[in-house]
Amino acid sequence: MFAGTGTALITPFTKDGKIDEESLRRLVNFQEDNGVNTLVPCGSTGESAMLSHEEHLKVISIVRDEAKKAKVLAGAGSNCTEEAVGLSRCAEDLGADGILSISPYYVKPTQEGIYQHYKAIEAAIDIPIIVYNIPGRTGSNITVDTMLRLAELDGIVGVKEASGNMSQIQNIIARRPEGFEVLSGDDSITLALMSMGADGVISVTSNCCPGLVSEMVRNAQSDEFEIAKSIHNKLLPLFGALFCESNPIPIKYVMGIMGYGNGCPRLPLTPLSDGGRAILDPILKDLGIA
Repeated sequence: MFAGTGTALITPFTKDGKIDEESLRRLVNFQEDNGVNTLVPCGSTGESAMLSHEEHLKVISIVRDEAKKAKVLAGAGSNCTEEAVGLSRCAEDLGADGILSISPYYVKPTQEGIYQHYKAIEAAIDIPIIVYNIPGRTGSNITVDTMLRLAELDGIVGVKEASGNMSQIQNIIARRPEGFEVLSGDDSITLALMSMGADGVISVTSNCCPGLVSEMVRNAQSDEFEIAKSIHNKLLPLFGALFCESNPIPIKYVMGIMGYGNGCPRLPLTPLSDGGRAILDPILKDLGIA
């Protein structure tokens, strides 16, 4: 359903720190024109934690309104189940094709708590859910057994896996029910995961390089792994550099150079440091971005 290339969209801001609607609409068109299959507003890269409720829904609404070809997988997670249910219902009402729902962060629920959290969301909406597992941000991991249990729920159709645990992800791929999608949440291991049977990626890098990431994924889907590998190797320095500081600090800098917003995240995230720019700028020059 959401296989292929998805972009974890940045939320561009104006110079005075408001949502830059014009840049966001251009970004949607840039993604669609370069083969991206799924647009993912209001995830971690979209600074959902720094958006007000009204801004969160505004971003989803803008992306849904502007998208003509790509599916919209709206970020709608929370560490409070009731809030996650409410936000998911709002995303459904705005016409999202599905929601990306992060595992409850900070509170460190048990595996049973994680299961019941998603079960409540699944029961409340009629659009599909992609589970988002990113222990580095949430403080807890969704185990293989819990993920497979969630996969039995009709409305849960896949996972964005950003645990970095290759054994765990391989086990999910090997044991998942038919139709349950596994999407890479880490650009640097997308090709490796797709060689094991994963279905695609929700990418940070495709904000600035949607054509190259889409081409890599399409070739991997077609078992043209030598071609995909050559693109992966070309992008590999950028994959790493975009995480030289906390995401989305580096990608906001890159997108600012490209004319999408002011190039800065909201506090408590800060603009890219001089050291970060020294890492990124030569790579961007090599790729023809700057």
